[in-house]
Amino acid sequence: MRTLDNIISDRGSKYAVSGGPCASDAEAKAFIKQLCRKKKFAKATHNTWGLLTDAGPVKNDDGESGAGMVILRMLEREGLYNHIVVVTRWYGGKHLGGDRFRHVQNATRAYLDTL
Repeated sequence: MRTLDNIISDRGSKYAVSGGPCASDAEAKAFIKQLCRKKKFAKATHNTWGLLTDAGPVKNDDGESGAGMVILRMLEREGLYNHIVVVTRWYGGKHLGGDRFRHVQNATRAYLDTL
């Protein structure tokens, strides 16, 4: 598991991105469970993720409506299969509107650039 912490900060909200090899919905749930063993990530407002598998795309918005699809689209463009990307957000008290999608995209790009 690779994690890039505190990569984006906007109006009090903070973002991190994590990822690693993953081949199924069950493995994705286990990955999230392992990530949330770290108290900081367990207390996050949203842990949104996307994963492309041979069986098809899998995502979870975790309350951040539409964020999983942003991650999936980027994984499709990269052709990255069997690798989960999780974007974590700690809500800072102010709504970000559409900027939240840009932050999810930028966090995912930062992670993909490390591969």
